[in-house]
This record gives sequence, structure tokens and C-alpha cells, in this order.
Amino acid sequence: MKLTLIALSAVAMLSPVLADAQTAPAEAPKVEAASPLTGNISLVSDYRFRGISQTFKQPAIQGGFDYAHESGFYVGNWNSSVSGNQFPNGGGIEMDFYGGYKFPVGGDITLDIGLLKYYYPGAYYNGFLPNKPKYDNLEVYFGASMGPFSGKVYYALSDFFGLGTTVGGSGSKGSYYVDLGYTGEIFAKTNLIAHVGYQSVKNYGDLNYWDYKLGVTYDIYNGFLLGAAIVGTNADKNLYYAVDSSGRSKTLGDTTVVFSLSKTF
Repeated sequence: MKLTLIALSAVAMLSPVLADAQTAPAEAPKVEAASPLTGNISLVSDYRFRGISQTFKQPAIQGGFDYAHESGFYVGNWNSSVSGNQFPNGGGIEMDFYGGYKFPVGGDITLDIGLLKYYYPGAYYNGFLPNKPKYDNLEVYFGASMGPFSGKVYYALSDFFGLGTTVGGSGSKGSYYVDLGYTGEIFAKTNLIAHVGYQSVKNYGDLNYWDYKLGVTYDIYNGFLLGAAIVGTNADKNLYYAVDSSGRSKTLGDTTVVFSLSKTF
């Protein structure tokens, strides 16, 4: 929050009564401390997770909250609607729960370490009864940021979104994702966002891929951000696809433009 200090110039001609009057000292302006609790809400034309559509290339509504303690510890929750074609038998929602610790190490560098749980209530893979393997996933992450640049590595502590349990083959624990990003102001109220990432799926090399994002956000009114970004991957189209109940198939990682409207409060 930026504070503007306004210097009050004295009026040259004051009446003797006012000059002699004794007044209480002026109180310093009260500044409210920033709340440790923040929330966010977004509407997007397609929910892309690491470049892959999670909504069958349909719109999604998203939102969550974060609590950040002054010590550097934080917890949060983020949620998004997802497609029942890709996450069947569930409530059509992804719920993420996370917590971690951020701390400066000097030179404008901040480190971040934490744990992230992806939860899909009721959703499980079809065709694998009676076990009903779930999509839920658990990752630990470690990241660093310096100015507009950031980098983070995610490491799967569970089978990667259930992969391995479903096919009865090798497990996918130890899969990882590398995320490199840049966010910086290029014009007034306008930020440039650039990202490149690499997903490695342990024991399933054909599923490895790169993804990228290049876009802008513009503050249209009082913190409401309008965004547009080119998002894409080189993921194998024969592996990253989904089919709906009518038999219609869609590839999920091809290049598209994603529009968004978001607000943090």
C-alpha cells in the first residue's frame, strides 16, 4: 500500500484568537496493517494445469484463500471446477491444500519450501473396480524468486495423479515438474507473464513434455485483472486426450489462447 504524505501549508493571515488558541497536537495518520488473510477468485476460458486442459477445453471458475504469517509460514486452499470427462465419478472440482515457509536469504532472493495436496472429491478411474484408484496427488516443492524472476521444482511423493496404480505397472512416485517464470510491469497497469515448464513422469517417459505460456494482464478497475495468454505444450496428442460420453475426443495440450478475469482481495 502506498501512502502519500500531504504537507499542510500554514495560512499566512491568522486571526489573533486562532493564533493564541491552544490546540491538541495533531495525531499521526493511522495506517492499518495489511491483513494476513487474502482471497482470490477467477473466471478462465480454459483451466490449463502445466499446459494441459483440465476442463475438456471449457471455462472454469476458480478461487481460494491464503493465510501468511509474518514469520514466513503460510497455508492456503485453492479450488477449480474440472471436467467430469477427465475426472469421472466425482464432484467436478479440484481442491488444493498447501502450506510452507518463505524466507529471504539476501540479495533480493526469497526461498520457498512447502507441501501441496491435490484432492478430487469422489473422483476415481473407471474400469479398475473394486479398488477405485483415485486421482489425488501429493507433492513437495522448493522454489526461489529474485525480483520478477522465479523458479520452482515439484516432486511427487505419491503415484503421479494415480498413474501406476491404474495400469498395474511401475509406480510413478518421484515424478517432477520444473517451473520457470517471469512477471514484470511493462506499461502502467500492465504486466507481462512468461513461463516455461517441464513435466517428467517417472517410468513413463512417453508422458514427458514441455509447456509454455506468454501473456499479459491489465488492471481494468480497482484490482480486477483482465488477462490473455498463449498456452501450449509438445505433449503427445495420442496420450494426452479425453473422450466425452458421446464419443467426442479432444486433445488437451495443443496451443490455445486462454482469457481470464481475476481479483485478489
